[in-house]
Amino acid sequence: MTIFVILAPYGAFTFLMLVTSATSSVFAASAICLGTVAIDVARGRSVKILAAGSAIVFAAIGLYLTLIDPALGTLGVKLSVDVGIFVISLGSMLIRRPFTLQYALESVPTEAAAMPGFLRANYIITAAWTAAALLMTAANLVLLYAPGLPLWSSLAVAFAARNSAIYFTKWYPEHCQIKYGTPARALPNAR
Repeated sequence: MTIFVILAPYGAFTFLMLVTSATSSVFAASAICLGTVAIDVARGRSVKILAAGSAIVFAAIGLYLTLIDPALGTLGVKLSVDVGIFVISLGSMLIRRPFTLQYALESVPTEAAAMPGFLRANYIITAAWTAAALLMTAANLVLLYAPGLPLWSSLAVAFAARNSAIYFTKWYPEHCQIKYGTPARALPNAR
């Protein structure tokens, strides 16, 4: 799956937050996540930690908005999503299955996945995404406790963190290839 499809639920959520309610935004993002899970299942692939976890996070936030606190502000919703992404990413490393590993295993030959450094590369790439989620969470927390700051500052941090993680995901496998002489097809990338 391309990085575009992997990030589609988050892009849709971000766009929809600008044009519709937070409740509609999170439920739509959850539906997109479930759609990516259904596509994987239909193609005989594994259910991804990131897609399934994100579907749960978005749905849980939607249920919270619907049943408990419909007045939760935009910033609170964005903060909840960022915390959810952080927990999924960090949690995947703590259970010793970095979320990027599932995508990488489906995009490289079996012998490449058995090469030394393959698992380590996935931990490093997942750590980059975890750091990006932490930065986005921190930016939203700063806005929450310093409401006088311009909204664009949080958006700039989120944009920079996400794009840095995307760039790193594409760059790191090439870096390993040059540094260690590992064939590029043996490392995960953002195809």
